[in-house]
Amino acid sequence: MKALQVPFCFYPDPVGGTEVYVAALARLLKAEHGCDALIAAPGERSNEYMHENLRVRRFAVSPEVADVSELYGEGDDLAAREFEKILDEEQPDVVHLHASTRGVSLRIVRAAKAKKISVVFTYHTPTVTCTRGTMMRWDRVPCDGEMLSRRCTACTLHGLGTNPLAATMLASMPKIGREVLRKSRRSGGMWTALRMRELVERRHSATRALLAEVDHIVAVCEWVRDALLRNGVPSNKITLCRQGVPDNRELITDNSCNRYALPERFTNDRPLRLVFLGRLDPTKGVHVLIEALRLDRSLPVSLDIYGTVQGEGGAAYASRLKKLAGEDQRVQFCSPVGADEVVRTLRQYDMLAVPSQWLETGPLVVLEAFAAEVPVFGSNLGGIAELVSDGVNGLLVPHSRTKAWWTALQRVIASPHRLTEFRQKLGKVRAMRQIASEMARLYGCLIKREQSAFHA
Repeated sequence: MKALQVPFCFYPDPVGGTEVYVAALARLLKAEHGCDALIAAPGERSNEYMHENLRVRRFAVSPEVADVSELYGEGDDLAAREFEKILDEEQPDVVHLHASTRGVSLRIVRAAKAKKISVVFTYHTPTVTCTRGTMMRWDRVPCDGEMLSRRCTACTLHGLGTNPLAATMLASMPKIGREVLRKSRRSGGMWTALRMRELVERRHSATRALLAEVDHIVAVCEWVRDALLRNGVPSNKITLCRQGVPDNRELITDNSCNRYALPERFTNDRPLRLVFLGRLDPTKGVHVLIEALRLDRSLPVSLDIYGTVQGEGGAAYASRLKKLAGEDQRVQFCSPVGADEVVRTLRQYDMLAVPSQWLETGPLVVLEAFAAEVPVFGSNLGGIAELVSDGVNGLLVPHSRTKAWWTALQRVIASPHRLTEFRQKLGKVRAMRQIASEMARLYGCLIKREQSAFHA
């Protein structure tokens, strides 16, 4: 069996949790299930290389778009053609998509299905069905995830800086006006805003087609499964398969080894050590945490930020965070750590901070914290709230309320024994090995079904 794993990007590019997940899945499929697993990811050009014993194929994506609508439609034509070449050369039994973008698109699904190849899609981030990208309605409350053109258009425009009243009016533009704007093919600034409902409907159409045409969909948490059901995906086409920790077992279980010994536990005699690991982006909410610290310069807390910067947006946000932190010596910006170093790094801290401002589907780092025996201090949203029980194995805080984060920190500092109680209730951590086994079984079922249909 050969399985082609298709993420948004891949090493040596700056990566996020999805790419860590994909790399671990591919390795375990090869090592434990006899699956010839390789990676195919969009890139600036088509090429092939090895990364830590994984074979990687990159396929080129057009560097420019003729019209903004191409960013919302069925996908990039060049990427689909280059991907089809990979299909012809590799002849996989299964294509497993881990993203929905211009590069990893409906066109790729159709290229695989035309060759009678089974296609699996894993829903990793809210951007799959949410054009705003956060699954947070008006940036305030979690959305139910149903794709509704008028509602989604208004919310998307608001996310781009349009005030709610204007956003609602633009989303309600009559169809005849939208058609005139579509034919004009103008974009940029107000023109894009005027065309937004057309663009959102285009995106919704492509997304619904992708969800309908893939053979099976993997939901990594409950809210994703619920959103898929609301958008008409049959329940028997969805598998709930939660994320797991990559199997660096020696970093998790060998407490007798001095290298991985737990640090001195928090007491009132030293600062509370917080850590953030992940992508630097406004949706990750690090600014909220820094703002909470700024409310009280004497609060005995240290915050180490191991941030990954992706693209110009990430660089701009990183600059914003450093300016916000200013001369506060409690906040330190550290170089990102490799996936195999995350658990070891986490074990040096008292709590992991996950101040996300969007609906996470994990995130993976929460499970890595549990594996490191470190409680989580996170937003009461999405996948975080599914993994963390407030006051049991961590703390959950209203996502955007700076003072609530400050108050929660004060409570922990006043009662350091609570951290010990949290650690005692972290429970068993799901491992990536379990996911690989479930995916191998799923691939096998789909291949058999495809073969039966072919011979029927």
